[in-house]
Amino acid sequence: MKLKETLNLGKTDFPMRAGLPNKEPQWQKSWEEANLYAKRQELNAGKPAFHLHDGPPYANGNIHVGHALNKISKDIIVRSKSMSGFLAPYVPGWDTHGLPIEQVLAKQGVKRKELDRATYLKMCRDYALSQVDKQREDFKRLGVSGDWENPYVTLYPEFEAAQIRVFGAMADKGYIYRGAKPVYWSWSSESALAEAEIEYHDIDSTSLYYANKVKDGKGILDTDSYIVVWTTTPFTITASRGLTMGAEIDYVAVQPTGSNRKYILAEALLDSLAPKFGWESFDIVGKYKGSELEYIITEHPWDAHVEELVILGDHVSTDSGTGIVHTAPGFGEDDYNVGIQYNLEVAVTVDSRGLMNESAGPDFEGQFYDKVLPTVLEKLGDLLLAKEVINHSYPFDWRTKKPIIWRAVPQWFASVSKFRQEILDEIDNTTFYPSWGHTRLYNMIRDRGDWVISRQRIWGVPLPIFYAEDGTAIMTKEVTDHVADLFEKEGSIIWWERDAKDLLPAGFSHPGSPNGIFEKETDIMDVWFDSGSSWNGVMNARESLAYPADLYLEGSDQYRGWFNSSLITSVAVNGHAPYKSILSQGFVLDGKGEKMSKSKGNIISPNDVAKQYGSEILRLWVASVDTDNDVRVSMDILGQVSETYRKIRNTLRFLIANTSDFHPETHTVAYEDLRPVDKYMTIKFNGLVKTIRNAYDNYDFLTIYKAVVNFITVDLSAFYLDFAKDVVYIEAENAVARRQMQTVFYDILVKITKLLTPIIPHTAEEIWSYLEFEKEDFVQLAEMPEVQTFPDQEAVLEQWESFMTLRTQAQKALEEARNEKIIGKSLEAHMTIYASEPVRTLLASLDSNLAQLLIVSQLTITEDTAPAQAIVFDGVAFTVDRAAGDVCDRCRRIDETVAERSYNARICDYCASLLEENFSQVVAEGFEGNGK
Repeated sequence: MKLKETLNLGKTDFPMRAGLPNKEPQWQKSWEEANLYAKRQELNAGKPAFHLHDGPPYANGNIHVGHALNKISKDIIVRSKSMSGFLAPYVPGWDTHGLPIEQVLAKQGVKRKELDRATYLKMCRDYALSQVDKQREDFKRLGVSGDWENPYVTLYPEFEAAQIRVFGAMADKGYIYRGAKPVYWSWSSESALAEAEIEYHDIDSTSLYYANKVKDGKGILDTDSYIVVWTTTPFTITASRGLTMGAEIDYVAVQPTGSNRKYILAEALLDSLAPKFGWESFDIVGKYKGSELEYIITEHPWDAHVEELVILGDHVSTDSGTGIVHTAPGFGEDDYNVGIQYNLEVAVTVDSRGLMNESAGPDFEGQFYDKVLPTVLEKLGDLLLAKEVINHSYPFDWRTKKPIIWRAVPQWFASVSKFRQEILDEIDNTTFYPSWGHTRLYNMIRDRGDWVISRQRIWGVPLPIFYAEDGTAIMTKEVTDHVADLFEKEGSIIWWERDAKDLLPAGFSHPGSPNGIFEKETDIMDVWFDSGSSWNGVMNARESLAYPADLYLEGSDQYRGWFNSSLITSVAVNGHAPYKSILSQGFVLDGKGEKMSKSKGNIISPNDVAKQYGSEILRLWVASVDTDNDVRVSMDILGQVSETYRKIRNTLRFLIANTSDFHPETHTVAYEDLRPVDKYMTIKFNGLVKTIRNAYDNYDFLTIYKAVVNFITVDLSAFYLDFAKDVVYIEAENAVARRQMQTVFYDILVKITKLLTPIIPHTAEEIWSYLEFEKEDFVQLAEMPEVQTFPDQEAVLEQWESFMTLRTQAQKALEEARNEKIIGKSLEAHMTIYASEPVRTLLASLDSNLAQLLIVSQLTITEDTAPAQAIVFDGVAFTVDRAAGDVCDRCRRIDETVAERSYNARICDYCASLLEENFSQVVAEGFEGNGK
């Protein structure tokens, strides 16, 4: 036998190298074969429920890293709840209708207009379902646990039926109506858009200052007066029907020197506008309040047959422009609202493709709206006072990335104004993570207009509306319930396969159709109505789930998307929010903080990460970032996370290796019988348990990550495990001190494995497979450790935290001794502590081998006065000398008792006593070589 074989060196087959890319799929296969998700649900049956409702990602293409952040976050929450005494089912879902799939088919060469609608819709459906399958595998590769075989998909007949029932309930309450007010119109997709489908970009626009001639001044203004207006959308002048002023704004009539015209504009803007207009000198010939000029009539700049009425509106200011805005009710929300008050014509001079139509006049007809500036300038002639290019924020279609226009066309709307206060009250009853989400959603609902829910597209759920012969819209409860039942049996495609009369209830009649002839609506619903109805189609429909949900979790953009639409529909139908709390997360940016895009080449694919590092690293990254704000990710960042993972893994590997001969039933030492330092570590770890449990409850993954890394790095690696080898390696196998330390090791190992399972489940299961005495086959079927209370924990913590401060000072003294070449390793040191009475009392109370804790071979504690060369920290002095004696070949401490023994080894008296007690035969015969 060699001398080193007398040491209890840790042994384990648990590999240092994780091999995650290869091992993770194997673990996932074993979970699937064991049906772990179902087993966890069975195990938790009858427990309090927790329901996280999955916001559906759009089924198109492989998942990106934003998807990964979202789904991993949900998985961490669901797993932690499942292991914490809650029945927490997770039903994943997909959003499948809408323009993106139409665009994909178009790129594939599908010519929609050459196909009958039913055939085209089946192609859309087949493509969407293929994408669901693709993304499902991507999400499963991340280790996300859920009911993957029974997801909800918005194109499924049962979901479409539930959506129709939500629409019917809103219609029955009078919340659905048809109107022609301006909506966001995307000429690039030929459809109305909801606010959630808009994104803003800065663009350059040519703004014009021009004048309308007064036709009837109502005895206040002469006909040589011109009212000056400003616009950043020249094409809308074709539809201008009014000039809006502010009632309390002061206006002046200005006559430039040498001109026979008088110009009306806001007094506050005169000084900034005069130079733009080339007015070197002028006279102010009149002053008026806006309210005095109401109902004055002006001529359209180039069409004398069109009159433009001076009206008053609250939206006018003197922040920019002239304090007067031309008003085209067909092209703006404010314009429309104020125009309706004054009965102005709602003229729409642009068609669905963005081309100027016949009503714009022959000089404009057929031109693209954004290319009419030269014609407008020509038509304005000398009425143009100035033009300039400005840079401003402008709305774009978020799918086509093309600018939109406001355009009044007949659309179907869901009222928000009729029950806005109820919605706001429900926001007040909702918990937000982070808390600023309350203000964001509240202000959006407070300020938003009614919701345009109709779309002039193909791939989507049809609006279940019929029209009588006299044009009356029919959407009674009887009708919508019947349509919902049809959709549930046949899917919404039946709407396009049957005539209107065959979609209505048998024997249906209506006074507006004396001949029994009906038409059906051809518009589809906004896709946000699809996902916004999921509370009914999923949470309210499945027995395993509940409504309202405990939590909705999505990106911060969903305050104007899914959070918003779900809230409106739920409050409209049932008077309460669909969720009890909302957790929002920031966007994922690249390592430089820039938005990810294919053109920049900075996109990171979760599948690529899984192949290079393993999904476990992506999961740990999710826990490491502050998702209250935008987060950064790059392969370099993931490489750093991988290093942290390696540290966690190898630390836990040490614990596995050094409990390989520990049987918890026979070797566990009761808390009260532990050494003081072991009690301290037990209490410290219990604090970690409390921190992590609280953080899981508050969805605070970053706190978990920091706490775990700090505990492993500071409390374990830099302290407890730093001197552990002197106990678990050196002492006899069954020595009390060794079993005491192993008790703590094993307790930490089992519990931290459970605590980390929601974040790194693959690694947790691998560790669990080495814990042969734990009853659960999989750690995912275990329960989270409970927070313990120890009667002496406050006193122990106070005592040992004071020692840890002294230890830090001692380490600094050792470092200085190393720098001065007095010692090399700390075990070469003889340290003397010149301690005051309180320090001596503290050290005596620890009842520990202090030299071992400080990792020095010899330690002297004295009340003597410290010599001049002593190193002093906060009143405690230290000297460090080289320890006297030789190095023990077994424990590696320097000891004056080290001697050549008859059994061919140079060891200290303590090691000799251990050998003689436990290895008497080998001692009698001698060791091979010198044991080194």
